Amino acid sequence: MASKKTKVVDKWKAKTWYSVLAPALFENKEIAEIVASEDKKLVDRIVKVSMMEATGTGSQNAIFTTLKFRITEVKGTNAHTRIIGYEIMPTYLKTLIRRNKSLIQSSVPVKTKEDGIVLVKVIAITASKVSQNTKKNLRNALVEEVKKSTDGMTYDQLMQEIIYGRLTSKLFGRLKAITPMKRVEVRKSELKETFK
Repeated sequence: MASKKTKVVDKWKAKTWYSVLAPALFENKEIAEIVASEDKKLVDRIVKVSMMEATGTGSQNAIFTTLKFRITEVKGTNAHTRIIGYEIMPTYLKTLIRRNKSLIQSSVPVKTKEDGIVLVKVIAITASKVSQNTKKNLRNALVEEVKKSTDGMTYDQLMQEIIYGRLTSKLFGRLKAITPMKRVEVRKSELKETFK
């Protein structure tokens, strides 16, 4: 008895390559290429790239920093995104923390002009060990300065302040007035997203 031949469909050939574009904040630069069988399967997918790839900056921080983008819509073979997060690799941060220093950490919820909430997580490392009272003063100053420096900003303005280190500079300036500082970094930002 002759066996029926079944036609094998190559699923890979049926898929399309899409260019993932960063938002206007990054001049709509292509940050990745992604493959999918249909447009709708791309929407809401998260793409992570190093800050160096997204901005073209070759600084040490850029190499160890990841930016998270969410695909919001697909037009033709272009997948458009919005930035939803920023994070410095924990392994890199560990190299900054040495003995005989004090580490201060704080998470500050920031309300943007569009009524969005962004959780800004900051670490500060002092030049030498400090007392618990000084740590408390530094933590309070961190929270106060984050809120003051980001007041009335749009989401894009806030992300620019974080990505290009302007917020970090303001925080460092504020804290060094209390005690000598070694480093201040926004280690992570998280956009509180809502889905319909």
